[in-house]
Amino acid sequence: MSYPQRSVLAAVTLFFVAPIVAEFLLGDFPFTWLPLLIIFAPMYGGGALLIRELVRRSGRGWPSILLLGIAYAIIEEAFTTQSLFNPHYLGMHLLAHAWIPSLGIGAWWTLFMLNVHPFWSIGVSIALVEGLFPTQDGLNPSRTPAPWLGNVGLSVAAALFAFGVYWGTRYQFRHDPFRATPAQFLVFALLVVVFSAAAFLIPPPAPRRNPSPTPSAWVMGGAAFLLGGAVFLSPILWDWGAVVLILGVDLVFLVGLGLFSQCEGWTAMHTFSVGAGGALLYGAHAFMQGPVVPCPKSIALASHVLFMVLALVVVALGAQRTHSALLKGTPQPAPEHSEA
Repeated sequence: MSYPQRSVLAAVTLFFVAPIVAEFLLGDFPFTWLPLLIIFAPMYGGGALLIRELVRRSGRGWPSILLLGIAYAIIEEAFTTQSLFNPHYLGMHLLAHAWIPSLGIGAWWTLFMLNVHPFWSIGVSIALVEGLFPTQDGLNPSRTPAPWLGNVGLSVAAALFAFGVYWGTRYQFRHDPFRATPAQFLVFALLVVVFSAAAFLIPPPAPRRNPSPTPSAWVMGGAAFLLGGAVFLSPILWDWGAVVLILGVDLVFLVGLGLFSQCEGWTAMHTFSVGAGGALLYGAHAFMQGPVVPCPKSIALASHVLFMVLALVVVALGAQRTHSALLKGTPQPAPEHSEA
């Protein structure tokens, strides 16, 4: 099977967009640290690309992407960084909140990571790039976006992701003496298998048959922004109050998205808008925190502005391209013939 050149360009774009969203748009690193993309891209970009291609090849949709995003989150946070188990990770004592002694984890931090990576690191990145490179009209409920890569490209994406996991884990193990217990590693390895299997056991998306009115794409994007903001404001409550808040937000988001996405009026623009809302929330949140590395305030502020502007450009361009694809796929009314 042959793939058009722009499909390869889309894959390369996602490879770099994912780490930029995950680490730079969020504000963890300023633009002066962009060379770190060499380190971040194989894991974030390789992971997002591998997930996207596997799901699209199987004809499945966003539930599968999010389930594989959870598996990705567990791989990164339970094995590569071990942040789910390390009580002194980054010196921030993140596990002290809603601590579960029997599992050796903090409920808030674990739940927070299971939101950040599936939705933002993976989901938002894929939604943005699919908006930049729309491959279907978005109106046909029986079709999902086409894969971008052939077998060789998919193998390269898998190899890059494996390398990213290996290198990141090796670096962390060499610079931090903390080690999770074998039982913790085993349990979370099994969870990776469970979520990965679930992603491919759920059926492909069914045709949309719900005639109920669909909220506008603007409303869906705004809702994603506000709900994402609630997740990031949860540390104000800390402990179990934050856990309850995030679980409530997740319930509203997933149930609402599941119901509205089955409406006949749901289009690719709605999906893109949800991703755009998440991306802009990341950019806005960056102004509320400092980078995790030493950085002058002026550089940090300039970096936040730069990446927010880039996010706005991507959102505008993606919205325009998605809208154009929708117009091309809209059935045109037959011309009227006047009687002689």
